[in-house]
Amino acid sequence: MIEVRIHGRGGQGAVIASKVLADAAFREGRYVQSFPSFGVERRGAPVAAFTRIDDKPVRIRCQIYNPDHVMVLDPSLMQVVDVTAGLKEGGWILINTEEPPESFNLSSKFRVATVDANRIAIKHRLGPRTAPIVNTAILGAFARITGIVGLKAVMEAVREAVPVKPEDNVAATQEAYEMVVSKE
Repeated sequence: MIEVRIHGRGGQGAVIASKVLADAAFREGRYVQSFPSFGVERRGAPVAAFTRIDDKPVRIRCQIYNPDHVMVLDPSLMQVVDVTAGLKEGGWILINTEEPPESFNLSSKFRVATVDANRIAIKHRLGPRTAPIVNTAILGAFARITGIVGLKAVMEAVREAVPVKPEDNVAATQEAYEMVVSKE
């Protein structure tokens, strides 16, 4: 079973990202589960969402405490939330930032990748410039670094799940897939 935790702020689309990731994996014949954490949910507040992917039915029904991989939609969250809590050794930390992976002082037991999903989302007019919606872009980067789901499946899932500007969201997914930078 592959478990993914997504950290974001209310309004960035973390919950939708977890659903789209699950949808993409389902399209590739996997069993999936996605859900948000419950708590204070308002625009700008830290939120978390989760996705499980497996080759057999997912029967577990609890929060993910030891994810295989983590996505961070807002790098400022790294100062207030321990995004690496429980992350398995060798897991990816994908951060939405313009900074290179080397600029983050993270344990060498994790793999780090970065993508400037804000710039990509703004370029494709996804949300306002002051609060771009980065969820579809970051999924493209995630598909590239992990190989857990294919880009085609992610783009199909984005096209179906996102009611506003679906083709712009698909373009953002493709661009992030090509622009992600990793350090292993």
